[in-house]
Amino acid sequence: MFRRTFWFTAGAAAGVWATAKVNRKIKQLTPESLAAQAADKAVVAGHRLKDFALDVREGMVRREAELGEALGLEAPVDPDLPVQPHFAVEAAPPAGRGARARNRKLPYNPYNRNEDH
Repeated sequence: MFRRTFWFTAGAAAGVWATAKVNRKIKQLTPESLAAQAADKAVVAGHRLKDFALDVREGMVRREAELGEALGLEAPVDPDLPVQPHFAVEAAPPAGRGARARNRKLPYNPYNRNEDH
């Protein structure tokens, strides 16, 4: 009699445990739950990417300071001197091109998407 009661109770407990585990897994696989999990992982990945970018920027600043010190670029600048803007130097266009290409002003951005509209 006790043996039957023990096995009946053990079977009922195993059934309850299995049912609870299956229901928990089903809730994890709902579209809302999957979307929340994906959003959480995207946020974590974004934080890791931001940390990586900050580490890279810190390393760049440190290396630039090392190079500036090694090359002697840390000399004080006279505040009375005017600051001259630096423009890229463009080569003269070939002779076969029209006057439009010769009269471009610097800086020139050939990839202006507003020209297409």
